[in-house]
Amino acid sequence: MSDPNTRQARGLVSVHPRGFGFFTEEDTDPPRSSFVTPPELNAFLADDVVEALVTAGEDGRTTASNLRLIDRPRSELFGTVIIHRGVAHLKVDREVANTDWAMVHEGPAPAAGAHVLARIEGTKVVLVEVLDTPDAQTLAQVIARHGIATVVPPAALAEAERARKLPHTVNGRRDLREVPTVTIDAASTRDIDDAISVLPADEDGAVRLLVSIADVSAFVPAGGALDQDARARATSVYLAGRVIPMLPDGLSSEWISLLPGVDRMCLTAELRIDPEGTVVAVDVYESLIRSWSRLTYDEVADFLDHGDVSPGIEPVFEAAPWWRTVSARLHMARTRRGGVEVARDETFVVLDAVTGLATGIEAHQPTSAHVLIERCMVAANEAVARWLVERGVPGVYRVHDVPGPDAVQELSAVAERFGYASGFGTKLSPLSLAAFDHQIATSPSEPAIRGVLLRSLGPARYTVFPSTHFGLGAPLYLHFTSPIRRYADLAVHRLVKSYLHGTRTWSMRDPALESLARHINLRARLAARAETDRHRMLVAGYMTRHIGEHFSARVVKVRPFGVVAQIDTTLVEGTLPFEALPDGPYTVEPSGGAARSPTKRYAVGDAVRVTVVKTDPSLGRIELSLAPKG
Repeated sequence: MSDPNTRQARGLVSVHPRGFGFFTEEDTDPPRSSFVTPPELNAFLADDVVEALVTAGEDGRTTASNLRLIDRPRSELFGTVIIHRGVAHLKVDREVANTDWAMVHEGPAPAAGAHVLARIEGTKVVLVEVLDTPDAQTLAQVIARHGIATVVPPAALAEAERARKLPHTVNGRRDLREVPTVTIDAASTRDIDDAISVLPADEDGAVRLLVSIADVSAFVPAGGALDQDARARATSVYLAGRVIPMLPDGLSSEWISLLPGVDRMCLTAELRIDPEGTVVAVDVYESLIRSWSRLTYDEVADFLDHGDVSPGIEPVFEAAPWWRTVSARLHMARTRRGGVEVARDETFVVLDAVTGLATGIEAHQPTSAHVLIERCMVAANEAVARWLVERGVPGVYRVHDVPGPDAVQELSAVAERFGYASGFGTKLSPLSLAAFDHQIATSPSEPAIRGVLLRSLGPARYTVFPSTHFGLGAPLYLHFTSPIRRYADLAVHRLVKSYLHGTRTWSMRDPALESLARHINLRARLAARAETDRHRMLVAGYMTRHIGEHFSARVVKVRPFGVVAQIDTTLVEGTLPFEALPDGPYTVEPSGGAARSPTKRYAVGDAVRVTVVKTDPSLGRIELSLAPKG
């Protein structure tokens, strides 16, 4: 190729609802994206793996053309039936494709406007199912939009069935069955992959925290059909009303789940924590445990906060005073180095058991039990990361970069608008972040400020290069504690065991590990988007019955098209379009934290009274207006 501004590359397609798209190259960090015109995008789907010609313009921007399909991970499409010249076509979700697909069907064509699921066969689609209920439609749309596989290949299912016959035995493992061990989860949790034990302080005042994690790798051989399917998924997907597990349900929720009263093979991270909260020793080993009890967050919080114990499980709580000690010590250590706690307020959609539709929205605050488990898991993840690095073993690390100057400046400006002196300067540190987090904790404007804070911090990512996790203030970090639902953790388990068994077949710059980290990042982003889409669709559907009602809210974001406000009681977000605001026109200030007209100004954190004007559940959108005064 003679043109120095043109090169061949391989990557993924993404589609914009307005018809154009982007080509994102593989093996680039950070990702490099090029614009794709609508005609070039015809017949391609979001997430298609393609080869393309990338051309750089004089302004430095790049375009991709001559796309050639290499692989198509999607097998099904969701859309609406349209009839064109007497022939049924599928109008596909415009975030997946910019063209309509001819449909093959047995018997009469489905009615125009019907929502359907169809299987891709070449350049056409074959009707699979007509979706009659709104809940079935939104679920299918989310699953198809993000290319989430719902069918497990037969070979993987066969391997899973064989794995269910493998025994949980000691075989050289440390026998921890007599150690008081419990699991603490939500009452609805089925895939229980972590358990804790806390042993009383020794003569030096140090307590021992044992975090035992299901040894998934003992049942999922690397390279097998089950492993390949889990790797392709990379994560379980938690959609409201439905879980799509990374591993088949019978395995993940039964045979390798840490159920009470049964033997389970685990990997255990044992941390010795001194009175000042410092982890002074770490040991990682294979173990056999037997959970003494399956506890819920509510049960543990009742004990930690009030000393209440449910009848019949009193003996389990004999070691519980040391849980408080561990939580307090880990918190003290975190306070010294900075960073923020992971456990935060969340919004949950309450679903009707029959229709699957939203019947309510609840804002949940983390309890003392949530905080305990979060601190124990973070400590274990950090300890295993350090353990691997000290032994020269590669890993799949979780890295979070320091925010750039622009993000710090925006956060400082927002803080000042609310009367807070951030004192960040041009560079944010974990300690200054923790101090600011403490300042805003009890502020009425905390949700709005925290939204800016989280956007300023940006996302964490997986990489083979060990580095800091800024948000946690951790020198090293990875994911070790959830191998049933995250492939990154399963990969780390295999690396730990390869060291323990002396089977070192890896190098510190293993290209396969680098490729795996990039793949997991992609699948994790898709899963997060799917979960967000499903939540927004359900919320918009619920708010349909509240059209015309008034709510107290607060501005949490400013966008080019309007102001986003969050309702105080439910944390539901909706948009106040600029054209619907009085005294316009409005322009967004350079900081991005406010919009102003000649006579009005709306900034992040401002209290507003809003009215629900209209909703679009299929897009998860809620439109608001200012409520009338009085």
